[in-house]
Amino acid sequence: MQGVMRGYIRAVDAVNYRLGRVMMYGIFALMGVLLWSSISKTFFLPSLWTLEMAQFVMVGYYILGGPYSLQLGSNVRMDLLYGDWTVRRKAWFDAITVFFLIFYLCVLLYGAIGSTAYSLGYWKTEPLSFFAGLITGAEQIGRLEQSPTAWRPYMWPVKTVMIVGFFLMILQCISELFKDILRLKGADI
Repeated sequence: MQGVMRGYIRAVDAVNYRLGRVMMYGIFALMGVLLWSSISKTFFLPSLWTLEMAQFVMVGYYILGGPYSLQLGSNVRMDLLYGDWTVRRKAWFDAITVFFLIFYLCVLLYGAIGSTAYSLGYWKTEPLSFFAGLITGAEQIGRLEQSPTAWRPYMWPVKTVMIVGFFLMILQCISELFKDILRLKGADI
């Protein structure tokens, strides 16, 4: 069982590490969009797409970088008590509290799936059956949702990024749970 946990940890950590390293450079894309926004507002006609594109880039940067942040332990913690605990006590605490995070992320994932289904033109209440129907050919994509702004971009790409990010975050949380279990057993990670 420990071998399976270690294999899972290696695989998930490798994917999230590489994606996180790429997403670190998303801040430069965001800066580029905002710089162009400032230049176009000052010297030319204001671009209609810059504010919304900056929001979309920030969503990708934040949500796809989340698993990497969790992997590095750079997420926010209250170190008032936690910082003085032993490694074993931290592992116990983390192993229990990660279930709350996993539950929260599952709720967010389900909401993102529903929102993405809506953006693809599905207006009923069963988003999972809609995606299953897309795979089998029983469902078709309807009228695609667009932003109500003047630029009017399609919303499904950014909502798909949310699904991928929440899913990867859940996988990373399970990896962190396995690391805590291995620490409690005294095994090497």
